[in-house]
Amino acid sequence: MLNLEEPLCTNPSCFFCSMKETNPFLRRSKLAAIFKEIPRTESKDHVLVLSGLWNIAMSEPDDPEFPSLGLFECMSKLIQKSIRNRSWLLKDQNIFIPYYAAHIIGSYVMNKEDLASLAVDSKVFVVPALLELLRGKISWVEQRAAARALGHLASHDKSFEVVSLFEEEIVKLSMEIASNCLKNVYRSFLGVEDSLRLKYQSDLLTRGLGGLETENQKGEEWGIQLQCWSLYLLNWFALRGKSIDRICEGSFLKKVSGMWGGLANRKSAGGIGLIKTLCKTELGRNKVSEVREVIERLFDLARSCDDWKEMALDTLLLLLKDSNVRYRVMDVLGHRLVDLAEDRVVGDRVAQMVLQDYHKIKYSGLKMKSEEAQRVIENLWEIKVERKKKEKLMSETELEERRKMVKSLKKQGKKKFSMGFVKEAMEIYTVGIDLCPLDMVRDRVVLYSNRAQCCLLLKKAESAVSDATRALCLSGVDDPHGKSLWRRSQAYDLKGSARESLMDCLAFVDHWRKSSNAQRIPYYAAQMIKKQMSATWIFSGFDSMSGQSDGRRKKNSD
Repeated sequence: MLNLEEPLCTNPSCFFCSMKETNPFLRRSKLAAIFKEIPRTESKDHVLVLSGLWNIAMSEPDDPEFPSLGLFECMSKLIQKSIRNRSWLLKDQNIFIPYYAAHIIGSYVMNKEDLASLAVDSKVFVVPALLELLRGKISWVEQRAAARALGHLASHDKSFEVVSLFEEEIVKLSMEIASNCLKNVYRSFLGVEDSLRLKYQSDLLTRGLGGLETENQKGEEWGIQLQCWSLYLLNWFALRGKSIDRICEGSFLKKVSGMWGGLANRKSAGGIGLIKTLCKTELGRNKVSEVREVIERLFDLARSCDDWKEMALDTLLLLLKDSNVRYRVMDVLGHRLVDLAEDRVVGDRVAQMVLQDYHKIKYSGLKMKSEEAQRVIENLWEIKVERKKKEKLMSETELEERRKMVKSLKKQGKKKFSMGFVKEAMEIYTVGIDLCPLDMVRDRVVLYSNRAQCCLLLKKAESAVSDATRALCLSGVDDPHGKSLWRRSQAYDLKGSARESLMDCLAFVDHWRKSSNAQRIPYYAAQMIKKQMSATWIFSGFDSMSGQSDGRRKKNSD
């Protein structure tokens, strides 16, 4: 029966009608003709077609049908047309087309190497088209889609060969984007009056769902993703040993070590992932070890509750394993390396790496390049080797006397602390730590944690972080010591390390909820989270105008 409510389509080249064709041969023939025709013609329906293709590409990225019919060439020509013909781009709704085209390419080359190879065929010119968008010829929105597509093309060996033909410019652009995109996104979109934003960007962000709050949230996410996609693209060059020297430029490495994607993109490897890749090469390890700020950043992550803790620790181990750079790392980190050596999982590996040359130093006259490295090795040897030997030689009677003494010292320290004699309490806890047998793990946790609290009150932030870290290393990941999490969060706050403070506080809240079965979190923890969410807002510092911007930041942190 004829449906009188739906008008009959009279366009013989209608994409949506062709999709309904039941004859497979005719359907493919019509679609191939449409893909050739779209870049040569003008129609208001082109945007609807690309929007439909975008939905299909996102839901069925591994389906080879459209790519085999000339889709990639069609998308490439549309991008080139957008760049070269501004009057056409600004006509009707054509402004949406380059974004959709780049996103469609990125989705179809995401998983399948044969589709990626098809996309970089010499007749298609996908990479040059995407490179135009990566140069920022339109806006950051299209730049994000281009970085994503190029990243996926670079992930396949065959298509990487074509991408690498533009290596110098792609690497340079990716470094610039990673360094500056957050500022650019803020100043061109998030930081301007809502009425002054480009409407098509607002429409792409919300797709008609949600209001200004959704738009702001998605704008932040897309800005973060632009940075992460540019790092992802750089990572594929680094994995293949390309442009290592360029990527390892000192000022860029400092910036990369702080690129973390915020809480909105916790699955991304961010800057630490790129640094780890660089450290898999000899040149990369040499370059990274020369930048003090990067080593300290890796160390802070390695002893934190951050999602990237393991990645940072793996990177440090790569550096410590290399005899050519090991002592540079030890010079920078000094006695703090002992913090990681207390870890129940990786502590022995850290100690083994640091102590590789101990016997040469002790018996063969090997001299360290610095006194700090010498002290680190001697200190770690005493803690990890000599102390174990001494306790094995002790009688059970002597060990029992030590256990009783440690219990007594804990009580004395607690009493001094409660009376306000913080420095005296810290000294007592120090004696207790030195005497406490290694098998008294729980007592060592409490002693380190209590000394951390003393350090906090004495404004010794780094010492407090160190002691709290040792307590947490001894307590283990499965059942972390709650008080030490909170104390380290406070210590990081005192140091001005907002991100580490935030992650520790979140871990403390999680532990507190599980242990107390309470739904509400402590007020002091809520205040710390609010403070650090504001301090770690990834667009912080880019606003020259205070009123509206500060209000938005406050709203987002709440």
